[in-house]
Amino acid sequence: MTRKLWGARFREETDALVHQFNASIGFDRRLYVQDIEGSMAHCRMLAKQKIVTEEEALQILESLGEIKRGLDRSEFDLDGGYEDIHSFVEKALVEKIGAVGEKLHTGRSRNDQVALDMRLFTREAVNRLLDLIGKVQAALVEVADKNIDLIMPGYTHLQRAQPVLLAHHLLAYYEMLKRDRGRLQESLKRIDVLPLGSAALAGSTFDLDRHMVAAELGFHALSENSMDAVSDRDFVLDYLYNASVLMMHLSRMSEEMVIWSSQEFGFLSISDAFSTGSSIMPQKKNPDVPELIRGKAGRVFGHLMSLLATMKGLPLTYNKDLQEDKEALFDTVDTVEICLRVMTKLLRESSFNGEKLKAAAEQGFLVATDLADYLVRKGTPFREAHETVGKMVLFALDRGKELHELTLDEMKSFTKRIEEDVYPWLDPLASLDRRNLFGGTGPEAVKSSLEKVKQELQG
Repeated sequence: MTRKLWGARFREETDALVHQFNASIGFDRRLYVQDIEGSMAHCRMLAKQKIVTEEEALQILESLGEIKRGLDRSEFDLDGGYEDIHSFVEKALVEKIGAVGEKLHTGRSRNDQVALDMRLFTREAVNRLLDLIGKVQAALVEVADKNIDLIMPGYTHLQRAQPVLLAHHLLAYYEMLKRDRGRLQESLKRIDVLPLGSAALAGSTFDLDRHMVAAELGFHALSENSMDAVSDRDFVLDYLYNASVLMMHLSRMSEEMVIWSSQEFGFLSISDAFSTGSSIMPQKKNPDVPELIRGKAGRVFGHLMSLLATMKGLPLTYNKDLQEDKEALFDTVDTVEICLRVMTKLLRESSFNGEKLKAAAEQGFLVATDLADYLVRKGTPFREAHETVGKMVLFALDRGKELHELTLDEMKSFTKRIEEDVYPWLDPLASLDRRNLFGGTGPEAVKSSLEKVKQELQG
């Protein structure tokens, strides 16, 4: 087992089981890029402040670059008893250049070092997520534009409610993802805070130039309280919360794709390349991809709750419990990113059945609200109009008819205000044309929305 960075105070070697339980190298190894990037910035600052010499700094920087390239090529055995990625990098550095390498940790603790690594990692993850969400939005816009004329039922309580354009329905998910992007962009301000210089918890006795390190690493703010800086994981919770809301939106979209692709609905056909079969039923074509996205939402929610529970009882400042932030974050990052990549392709590999959609929009009394609005325009108070139309629906149900199939005399038996001009109000396509207000499902409104979101994506 390798010598610990902190072993001098101890009389006994760490128990092998405790070492296994305590070590994080198995998962925090993926922070090596951020760890070395932060170490290089710290080293350049130490040289500028004359805490190490320029020659020593050059040796350290060259060796850190070599170590990174070796890690890029998987040349190192990271399972050789190291506690974490930070101790590995330091040990590898000392093996290369001896005592000079030991000077790198001057003015720094693993506490502020790991806080920095996590902020660098999370910032990169947020920027990747913003890009991936944009790709899903672009796919939604592409599919909506391609199917701009398709009419379908809009639902409440999963019951047919009013006719809408399919494009309008798809653009609802665009808006959800737009809010997701907004939350992520907002979170960057809270990630963008340099903790390095806080040391273990009380700050450093060395004259560190924190502003220089912040500029080197692209941070625009410095942590203002060293105790908070080493124990803050709000930025990780921000990511987990934002990822959870995003996965909830993807899950809702997936749920509709699963339902719409069933034989009962028949609205959607998912490409064979994005479906699977049954091991026993030869006829089956299963929507496993959206089902998996829907299922993985719960996994991400669990990581958010896990870290919240970890953080809730921690006294200031650093506690080993904080090691539990990494697996939750790493798995969430991996899960959300692959779900977004898959969803982008899935949307483009699916097609809609326009005839089925239109037939569904023409059944189920979807124009009942329009009929009530018609009566209001004829002078009937809305509540009275609502009750009248409800009675007409019941009358039509008993006779196996839709509202537009009732005769004028049958409709006039409920109210004399109904005249021949009622029939255009019972046409689902005409219903859409009456809803061209901003944000509505009317064809002109939806076309305007499409043009607007296309410009947003280009911007």
